[in-house]
Amino acid sequence: MTRPDCADFASLFTRDVALLDVRAPIEFEQGAFPSASNLPLMNDDERHQVGLRYKEVNQDAAIKLGHELVSGEIKAARVAQWKAFAQAHPEGYLYCFRGGLRSRISQTWLAEAGIEYPRIVGGYKAMRTFLLESLPKHIEDSDFVLVSGMTGSGKTEVIQALSATVDLEKLAHHRGSSFGKHATDQPVQINFDNSLAIALLRLHAQGKTRFALEDESRMIGRCALPIRLRDKMQTSSVVWLEEPMPVRIERILHDYVEDLGAQFSAKLGAEAGFNAFSTRLLESLQNLVKRLGGERHTRLAIAMQAALDEQKSKGSLDLHREWIRPLLSEYYDPMYEHQREGKLGRVIFSGDRAAVTEYLLDKGF
Repeated sequence: MTRPDCADFASLFTRDVALLDVRAPIEFEQGAFPSASNLPLMNDDERHQVGLRYKEVNQDAAIKLGHELVSGEIKAARVAQWKAFAQAHPEGYLYCFRGGLRSRISQTWLAEAGIEYPRIVGGYKAMRTFLLESLPKHIEDSDFVLVSGMTGSGKTEVIQALSATVDLEKLAHHRGSSFGKHATDQPVQINFDNSLAIALLRLHAQGKTRFALEDESRMIGRCALPIRLRDKMQTSSVVWLEEPMPVRIERILHDYVEDLGAQFSAKLGAEAGFNAFSTRLLESLQNLVKRLGGERHTRLAIAMQAALDEQKSKGSLDLHREWIRPLLSEYYDPMYEHQREGKLGRVIFSGDRAAVTEYLLDKGF
């Protein structure tokens, strides 16, 4: 039985349906959905040529050129990719930008190859508009509790232990501090917004309207929180993590040294990965030079370089604690203590990571 084309965007996103995006790669890079795979009808150069023909002549001439550019072995290879995707995801749908010509051509070519595959009515633009309209509504209809605490206190671990939550740092692919970059890039802002809208949509579809969020600033790396969300977070209740300094140091050592180093090694290989990791760590500290002041930055940079040298020569991580400890006690802790004073009236519970996690779970988060 042939499935009909789909315009039920809420169902597509809440069910995490596989999506076949036939737009050009450059369009996909500028904005996409988490469950989408880009298998384009035309590559960037072909799309550019067809666009020029459309402007200089007319649509019929552009369509004719498109069929000339994507023909023979090129067409066969692309149809084969679509066919493999459709067979792997029989519940999926395909789309182009507006759900028009490109998706209809792709749908027709798939049918000629023996696969009846439905498309999304309105394409990417309609789905994106749906998410843009649903996001502020879901923010307004939600209540938040913020998980806050000093750097290294385990806020992300608390979030990951809950079910009624949105992991903002995971969506932004960033740990939310000056040292928070991963070895791979963050999503573009549109993708972050799409992912956030989908996360809230799914929780609301489950009947959940009270969520725990990690207490974040306006920016998570290069990803900006929606203004409405940030405004609401400014008045939300807060739970505060209290973890001892030694525990926090070990957590920072794991996240920003061990894990980040492993990411770069996996990406680039051992030697090049370590060099890239070292450069990233030193750059992260350099980004704080104005806030730290020249003398303190120099002292911490010397300690960090010594730790990196020992790590490279002996494989030991011990010396990293010698820059992590003063960075926490002299820079991050005073800053977070100041922030905490401004939130005291909103703090509804405080304790160590285990106690805060248990409290939130008992409250239904």
